[in-house]
Amino acid sequence: MSETAARTRADVGRYVSDAWRERYFTACDAVYALGASPLSEEDVETSFGTTHVYRYGPAHHAGRSRTPVVLVHGAGSCSAMWYPNTPALSADRPVYAIDTPGDPGRSVQREPIHQPERAAQWLDETLAGLGLDRVHLVGSSYGGWLALNQAHRGPGRLASVTLLDPGGLEKVGLRFFVWIFASLFATFAPKALRPRLAAWLEQPVLVVPELRAMIRTAVRAYRIRRPAPLPLSEEELSTIRTPLYLVLGKRSLLVHPQRQAERVPRLIPGARAEIISSTGHGPQIDHAEEINRRMLDFMASVD
Repeated sequence: MSETAARTRADVGRYVSDAWRERYFTACDAVYALGASPLSEEDVETSFGTTHVYRYGPAHHAGRSRTPVVLVHGAGSCSAMWYPNTPALSADRPVYAIDTPGDPGRSVQREPIHQPERAAQWLDETLAGLGLDRVHLVGSSYGGWLALNQAHRGPGRLASVTLLDPGGLEKVGLRFFVWIFASLFATFAPKALRPRLAAWLEQPVLVVPELRAMIRTAVRAYRIRRPAPLPLSEEELSTIRTPLYLVLGKRSLLVHPQRQAERVPRLIPGARAEIISSTGHGPQIDHAEEINRRMLDFMASVD
């Protein structure tokens, strides 16, 4: 299916215009500049569209031979959101940051991937297209659901899975959507009020100008066309055998942290779960140095 034809489908994400797409790309590039410089960019053709991927890597030979990391971002964003994490992760091992089709970014969606079977197929095709047969998969929020779903439905290429305040564990509740809308409205607040609102809402977007501009532009530029994913059942979670590391914000509004920190290790043998204080839905942004270290330690223990 052509990109033009895909734009007419009700179940495929799209930009509202070419001009807004270019404005969003400009805003994204300002956020990418805050992190590591990519070694290259690549487009991978899949059954569901074209997946755009940024590749980062260590300068030293030993790091280049380590199992790579694949990063999957949250809903309504793109792989630029990983700017606090790409320097430390790519100093240790190869890193691939994926723009998920159906979200704003440089990927082009032609078929829906919100169904669990399709999501797993898309991600497996993407990894295959990159020539990756063993990866440490890291997902945040909606990307956490994609990673969790992959561990259940298509774990063959996974060395480990790290979930950062992920979807897929509970049905998305009203409190999360209220927080999302409140955060969006707060981006229009006067500059002097933003630090106080950022602390109240646990929303680092408000105090990073480049990130704030990217999120605001995304809302204007792109139309997401998918339902919220359903959580995995306890039976589905109990099938997972991939080494798993769950990181939850103590003040998360997406999940109930204490409940999931107790539940996930009970259902998934060997799973590790930790709750990070003084943060909500973005521990990898609020506490980047600490989370980077914990993720790398976990990956090293698996390797």
